[in-house]
Amino acid sequence: MNNEQEKELINDTNKEINEENPVAENEQTDNTVTFEEQKAEETPITLEQELAEAKDKYLRLYSDFENYKRRTAKERMELMMTANKEVLVSLIPILDDFERALKAMEKATEVTAVKEGVELVSHKFKNTLNQKGLKEMESTNKVFDSELHEAITNIPAPNEDLKGKVVDTIEKGYLLNERVIRFAKVVVGE
Repeated sequence: MNNEQEKELINDTNKEINEENPVAENEQTDNTVTFEEQKAEETPITLEQELAEAKDKYLRLYSDFENYKRRTAKERMELMMTANKEVLVSLIPILDDFERALKAMEKATEVTAVKEGVELVSHKFKNTLNQKGLKEMESTNKVFDSELHEAITNIPAPNEDLKGKVVDTIEKGYLLNERVIRFAKVVVGE
């Protein structure tokens, strides 16, 4: 048998089946259409589902980001409120020393002992601040620098060496970890 004969045989068989059971042919056609309709309907549902999933994912991500922003803002505020805690805790013993010095001054009869006590407390206070990164600026007899000094007034220089330099320091300036936190108020020679 060749290919043409096989095709004719298949066609004849299909005709016989269709003639014997015409409803089966219609059912096959209906099933085919129904399947195609289902396939066409499934595609938009799938796209709608994907869109819904993408929206849900976006909303969750947006919500997570908003929560992150709120949490970091809260942590930042807490950090700012407690940032000075370490410094203040280190200053409490000095406050205790000042209170003891005040009590001792009430009963003291000798001024030199009180003076020595106040000098000790002052020295302890300065050392504690130095340990926390605070340093005094040395300004007197230095060249005036507007990034470190604030000129209160200008006076005629007592000698030629002091022209453009700081003649006197009214208020000391301070650096905290090499950054200016208070400018030195100075008198500059002209």
